[in-house]
Amino acid sequence: MEIKHQDKIFCCQGCKTVYEILHENDLTYYYDIQNAPGISPKEIEGKYDFLENESIVNKLLEFNDGGTQVVSFLIPSIHCSSCIWILENLNKLFPDVKSSQVNFPEKTVRITMAGSEKSLKNLVILLSRIGYEPYISLEDSEKKEKKKDRSLIYKLGIAGFAFGNIMFLSLPEYFVEYDFWLDKFKPFFRWIMFAFSLPVVFYSASGYFISAYKGLRSRILNIDVPIAIGIVALFVRSTLDIVMDWSTGLFDSLAGLLFLLLLRKFFQQRTYSYLSFERDYKSYFPIAVTRLTKNENDVDTEEQIEVNDVKKGDRLLIRNNEILPVDAILMKGKALIDYSFVTGEAEPIVKKSGDRLFAGGKQQSGNIEVSVLKPVSQSYLTQLWSNDVFQKDYKSSFQSITDGISRRFTAVLLTIAVVATTVWLFIDSAKAFEVFSAILIVACPCAIALAAPFTHGNLLRIYGRAKLYLKEAPVLEKMAKVDTIVFDKTGTLTTNQKNVVTYEGVELTQYEKELLTGTLRASNHPLSRSLYTILSNSNIQMPEEFHETIGKGIEGKYKKHTIRVGSYDFVDAGKRKDENESPNRTEVHISTNENYRGCFVFINEYRTGIKEVFEELQPKETVVLSGDNDGERAYLEKILPSGTAMYFRQKPDDKLNFIKNLQAEGKTVMMIGDGLNDAGALKQSDVGIAVAENTNVFTPACDGIMEAYQFPKIASFLELATRGRKIIIWAFMFSLFYNIIGLSFAVTGNLKPVVAAILMPLSSISIVVFTTMMTTRAGKKLKLEKN
Repeated sequence: MEIKHQDKIFCCQGCKTVYEILHENDLTYYYDIQNAPGISPKEIEGKYDFLENESIVNKLLEFNDGGTQVVSFLIPSIHCSSCIWILENLNKLFPDVKSSQVNFPEKTVRITMAGSEKSLKNLVILLSRIGYEPYISLEDSEKKEKKKDRSLIYKLGIAGFAFGNIMFLSLPEYFVEYDFWLDKFKPFFRWIMFAFSLPVVFYSASGYFISAYKGLRSRILNIDVPIAIGIVALFVRSTLDIVMDWSTGLFDSLAGLLFLLLLRKFFQQRTYSYLSFERDYKSYFPIAVTRLTKNENDVDTEEQIEVNDVKKGDRLLIRNNEILPVDAILMKGKALIDYSFVTGEAEPIVKKSGDRLFAGGKQQSGNIEVSVLKPVSQSYLTQLWSNDVFQKDYKSSFQSITDGISRRFTAVLLTIAVVATTVWLFIDSAKAFEVFSAILIVACPCAIALAAPFTHGNLLRIYGRAKLYLKEAPVLEKMAKVDTIVFDKTGTLTTNQKNVVTYEGVELTQYEKELLTGTLRASNHPLSRSLYTILSNSNIQMPEEFHETIGKGIEGKYKKHTIRVGSYDFVDAGKRKDENESPNRTEVHISTNENYRGCFVFINEYRTGIKEVFEELQPKETVVLSGDNDGERAYLEKILPSGTAMYFRQKPDDKLNFIKNLQAEGKTVMMIGDGLNDAGALKQSDVGIAVAENTNVFTPACDGIMEAYQFPKIASFLELATRGRKIIIWAFMFSLFYNIIGLSFAVTGNLKPVVAAILMPLSSISIVVFTTMMTTRAGKKLKLEKN
C-alpha cells in the first residue's frame, strides 16, 4: 500500500520515517539527487533476523567492547558524491552511530556505533531502506575476498570489436571513389555499421551517460557531461547521414572514440590499483612484537618478530603504552586498555585474565601477557592510523587548484564548443558537427587531475621502499614547506643499541634486582630498554602495580615493596639535588621503599652521521629538545653546526608548547622523535616523524614512521618532497599547454573527432609516464631508489 506524505509517495512506513528524519535534520537534499524519495529496493522484513545471532554478529564485527562496536560493510550501490554524503551523515539518521567513513574506491563504509543487542541489525535495515543494502557474506568474516567488477572489460571488448568491424566496412568508401558493386551495397553496409554502433552507444558508453545525468541532477558539470554530449552528437549526426543518404557517417570515429576512452579508463584504473597495492601491501610501516617462547630449561625467552609473523596461539608480551596488534586473550597481568585508537574514546577499560582484547587497544598499566586469537593484517592497523580522530587539518594546495579547474573547466569548454559550432554553421555547416565533437573530446582536465595523485602516489612508494612510511599524500606538501626541524635527543639522536652503562651507589640485593628488572620490562623508554637488556639475565619479579609518569619515571609495587626508577626528583625528592645528582651526566636514579639506592650512568652513543645530517639541513633552522640535563651540551656543540639551538630538561608539555611558539612565528615545523615522551609535540607539529628502533611503540599522533637506520637520509627525504612539488607544477603546465594546443586545432577545424579521441587518453598517459619517470629519477639521484 502506498503512503502519501508531503506530496511524496512511499512504499512503506519505514521509508516515510527515514524521509521524516532526513527532513528534520535538513538532509532532504539527498532526495534531490536520488530522484525517487524513499523507494526501497527490496522487501527486507525478516531478511536480517540472522543478525540477532551473537556468534554471527561477533564474526562480522571488527571491534566489540566497552559499549562500542566497529563494523565495515561492502556497499555495491555507492556510486557518487551524494552516496558518500548520506553515508557519512548516518549519525543523524541512526543515533547509535558515532562516526562513519567511506572508502569510495573500495565501495566500503566503516562505522563506529554504540553497541547494543540489536544495533547491527537495525543499522543494516536502515542502510537497506535508504538504498544502500550492504553485501554480507559469512564467508567474508574469515577471508575478505572481493568480487571483481569486470563490466569495464566487457564494455572495452564490445567497443573494440565494433570499432574493428566498422573500420573494416568503411574502408572501401575511403579508398574507392566509384565501384558498381560498392555503390549497390553501400546502404546495406552503412546500416550494418549503424547496428554495430548501437551496443557501443547504449552499453559501452552507458557509464558516461549515467555519470553526466547524475552530475546534471546534482547541478554539477562534471567532465563526463561534454563527453556524453560529444557521443550523442556523433551518433545523431551519423544516423542522419545514412538516413538521408548524405554520407557513410562517423560511426568509425564514434566507435574508435569510445574504445580509446574506455582504454584510458582501464589504464587509469589499473594504475590506481597498482599504486594502491604498493601502498597497502608492500609499504608496511615497522611494527614489532615481543613473542614469548620456552627454552630448554622451561624459562620464558623474548624475541622480537614482525607483526605479520604472528600466528594463532602465540604468547606475546605487551608493555606499557604498546598497541595490541592482534585480537588476543589476556593470560597474565593487569590490563587497562585504551581503545581511543579504534573508537576515538579515551576512557580506559579494565580487563581481567581470560577477557578478550581487540587489536588497536593501548595497554596503560604495566606489561601483560596475551595469547593470540587471530592475526590482524597490518593493513588493518594502517586503517586505524588513518582514523579521523588522529587527522590533522591537511589542506592540499594542489587539490584546491585541481578542484577549481575541474569545477570551471566543463562550463568554459561547453561555451567554447557552442560559440565555435555557431561560427562554423555559417562557414561550413557540414564541418560544424566535427568541430563541436572534437572540442568536447580533445579538451580534458583529467591530465591536470592526475598530476598530483600520481606524483604523490609514486613518491609514497619510493619513501616506503626507503623505510619512511607516510600516513597520506598531503604530508608530502607539508614536508616540501618545512623550514624548521626539531629533534628529540634520547632515542632519536642517540641509539639504545650501544649505550655504555655503569652503576654508582649502594649494591642492590638480588630481590631488588628482580623487582627492578620486572619494572623495567614494562616500560618502553629507550633508557629503560637499555637497562632491561643489561639486567635481563636476572630473575624477573613482576610488579603487582605499575605506574609510569611521562617525562619523570616509573614505579612498581610488589606486596609491601616499592621501587622507583627515573629522574632524581622523581625517586627521592626528600634530598637535596646536589647530594647525588650530577648536572653533567645522563643518569637514571633508583630508590626502594623510599630509600635512595644509587644511579645508573649512561654514556650515550649517538647515531652515525649526525654531524652530516645537520650540515645537509642548512639553511633550515635546527633545534634539539631533551628531557635530560645538559650534561652533553658541550659534546653536542662540538659535533653540531654553530647556531643549533639546544634546550634541556624539557617535559612533554614544554616540547609541545615550544612547537606551538615556533608555529606562532609563522614557521613550518617538522618534529622528529621516538613517539614516547613527545607524542603531543609530534601531533602539534606540521609534520611529525617517529623514529622506530626495535620498538613496539606505534603512536597514531605521527605523520610518518622512519626506521632508525635511515636517519642519515633525512635531508634527502625533505629534498625529494621539494622536487615532487616542482614535478607537479611542471605536470600542470604541460597539461594546460596540451589543452590550449588541442583546443586551438579543434576550434579551427583541423582536428578530426577520432584523432581527438586518440589525443585525449595520450594526454593522461603522458602525465602518468612523466610523473613516474621524474619522481623515480629524483629518487635515484638522491639515492632513495635503486638504479
